[in-house]
Amino acid sequence: MKSLIAALVVGAVALGAVPAPAQEVEIVQPAPPRVRERVVVPPGDHYDATRPSDADYYREAPRVRHDPTFVGPLSSRFDTPRGTSRAGIAGWTSPNIPVGPRQLYEQREGWFALGVAIELTPEAMAEVRKIIAYMNEAQSAGFVTDEGLVGGSAYDAHGAAISEEDMAKALAADAVLFGAVGGPKWDDVPYDVRPEAGLLRLRKDLELFANLRPAICYPALANASSLKPELVEGLDILIVRELTGGVYFGEPKTITDLGNGQKRAVDTQVYDTYEIERIAAVAFELARTRNNAVCSMEKRNVMKSGVLWNQVVTATHKEKFSDVKLDHMLADAGGMQLVRAPKQFDVIVTDNLFGDMLSDVAAMLTGSLGMLPSASLGAPDAKTGKRKALYEPVHGSAPDIAGKGIANPIAMIASFAMCLRYSFNMVTEADRLEKAIANVLDKGIRTGDIMADGCRQVGTVEMGDAILEEFKALSA
Repeated sequence: MKSLIAALVVGAVALGAVPAPAQEVEIVQPAPPRVRERVVVPPGDHYDATRPSDADYYREAPRVRHDPTFVGPLSSRFDTPRGTSRAGIAGWTSPNIPVGPRQLYEQREGWFALGVAIELTPEAMAEVRKIIAYMNEAQSAGFVTDEGLVGGSAYDAHGAAISEEDMAKALAADAVLFGAVGGPKWDDVPYDVRPEAGLLRLRKDLELFANLRPAICYPALANASSLKPELVEGLDILIVRELTGGVYFGEPKTITDLGNGQKRAVDTQVYDTYEIERIAAVAFELARTRNNAVCSMEKRNVMKSGVLWNQVVTATHKEKFSDVKLDHMLADAGGMQLVRAPKQFDVIVTDNLFGDMLSDVAAMLTGSLGMLPSASLGAPDAKTGKRKALYEPVHGSAPDIAGKGIANPIAMIASFAMCLRYSFNMVTEADRLEKAIANVLDKGIRTGDIMADGCRQVGTVEMGDAILEEFKALSA
């Protein structure tokens, strides 16, 4: 990796890029009482509960790619004054929603790198590449790119969901912009090398424990929701999902043949105190940048892990975040309330499984899964203060529409906006990109998944071009 870093540094000098310092989102990570290796043990050829939620609906043979691209704006010195502007995820919103104060940030020294992964429908990532190219040319952002493979194409090329070389590239980067993995082509590959294993390894090795999933309904899309417009217009929810613990990683994870045609499947829900403390701290810190309210969801009525979750979140709130309003709700009741009166929530914090489910429910409130970005963050490095991060759209890989030019690129573009905000503290640029999305929607430009009467339907390229033109206008 020395050659890669050297090449990136040289590129930074040539480009003269001067990005802002990394945005601070304080995450308290207590020293764990014990070390528990997070390893997915292959139990056999059984169904993978961690695959993308849309995967079961794919039926056509996919024409797909899983290519990560590593990008890096670099600088030897960052000297940006303190300021006041929106920093929280709630800054990802329509122009009609008020903007709040930003956390202060510190000056930093060092270099940044960003990784990008092409999703299964590479058309959406191509639109992000256009934005990166514009920022390089017009704003001297200094993004430098490199590429690798993750998922199905990595398995086809290397027999693994991600190669050691490409994993090293991800570890050398400060952030990864990821697309989506999975598809029926690889349903029968060995469990430990399935496409989703590449994403799980990225999360594990990068130590990404906090998944931020905003659910925002632009006023222009209120009628596209399955709920009444008055219930979702102006919706701005942030779901904070614990990402490295719980039933997806707990051991044992097995299927045992009991004989006589009977089998037994076991998945284990496991959480330690420190894992709950650190994700709760993320939720409370982010709530302070928004409407200062957190709802913690679990199943303490039937699950011991839910009892511990409730206890630890309550204690963390009392000790460090008593200024934030805290409510508790059973996760099944929370799902019901999300489709009954979603605007009652500000920040929802929950575990890996419930976070996966509830964020998909919340996504549909916005009109389409194609609208929702996400961010996965690690803890700040003790020496550099930098944190690893991965950004990806909430939607699945959709190989059934690959190559047709009809995919909605908004979630991918919005994920890049989150990357600008959280990994590079390019808050102004993130705000402009998010507003560009809102402006395009206000003009009645739609992809097929969010099409409505009186609007103009466009394909992936046309939507990306429209957002880029708005971004240019706002940046002028």
